[in-house]
Amino acid sequence: MTHTIAGEPVSSPNNGKTLRILQLYPKDMNIYGDWGNTLALARRAHAHGFDVEILDYNPGDTFPDDVDIIIGGGGQDSGQTVIQEDLHAIGAKLKKNAEEGMPMLVICGLYQLFGKEFRTHEGETLKGINIFDAYTVGGNERLIGNIVEDSQEFGTIVGFENHSGLTYLGAGCEPLATVTKGVGNNSTDHHEGARVHNVVGTYLHGSLLPKNPKISDYLIEAAAQRKYGEFTPEKIDDSMVEKARASAMKRPR
Repeated sequence: MTHTIAGEPVSSPNNGKTLRILQLYPKDMNIYGDWGNTLALARRAHAHGFDVEILDYNPGDTFPDDVDIIIGGGGQDSGQTVIQEDLHAIGAKLKKNAEEGMPMLVICGLYQLFGKEFRTHEGETLKGINIFDAYTVGGNERLIGNIVEDSQEFGTIVGFENHSGLTYLGAGCEPLATVTKGVGNNSTDHHEGARVHNVVGTYLHGSLLPKNPKISDYLIEAAAQRKYGEFTPEKIDDSMVEKARASAMKRPR
C-alpha cells in the first residue's frame, strides 16, 4: 500500500522533490501509537516542501529498492516471532542500506531485532540482524511511563517508554541519549536508544517524533542529502510542539 502527501507550494526550494518512507511491518509491529511517528515524519517532510510517499512492507511483500527512509515500530513478543524469518530474509539488504547511510528509525521490538539477539523472558532466543552492536534480555518488570533524556545532538528528548526488554550496547554503537527521568535501555547504565550510521533505535513510542521534530529533521536531511545532494530547510513554527513538550516534561513518571 502506498500513501501520497503532496508538498508545499512552488515557493519551497524542495518542491517537486519526493521522499519515499517505508514503514516496516505495520501489521505486526505497530502498537502504542507507532503509526504516529510515520505520520509525523511525513508531515514534517511535507512542511519542508517535499512530496512524500509512504509505503508499507509486511512479510511476504517484495522489498522496494528505491526508498529514502525506513521506519518501524514495536510489537509484542508474538509479533516479533511472526516477522523474524522475513526480517532475516531482508536483513542483508537492510544492513547494506544502513552502511550506505540510509536513515532509519526503529522503535522497541524492531530496535531489539536490529541488534544481535533478543532473549525473551520465556527463554526463547530471537536472532537479530546485527545492525546495532547490542543485545536484549527479557526482564521481570514492565518499564512504562513518561521519559526525559538528554542528547548531545538533539537536545532534550521527551516521550513515552513501554517495554520489559533490557538492552545492552556494545562498543560498536553509541546511545541515543542519557536518561534524566525514566529508565531507558536498562536499569543500570542510564542510557536510552542506540545510534550507528544514520540509524536510530529507541524505546520511545509513537509520541517520539511529534514531540521531537529535531529527530524528524535529522532523518529528512540525511535522506535529502543522500538522494539529492542538498537540503534546504523551511522555517517551521514549532510553538505548539514546545507547549506539548513542556507539558509532557511536567507529567509524573
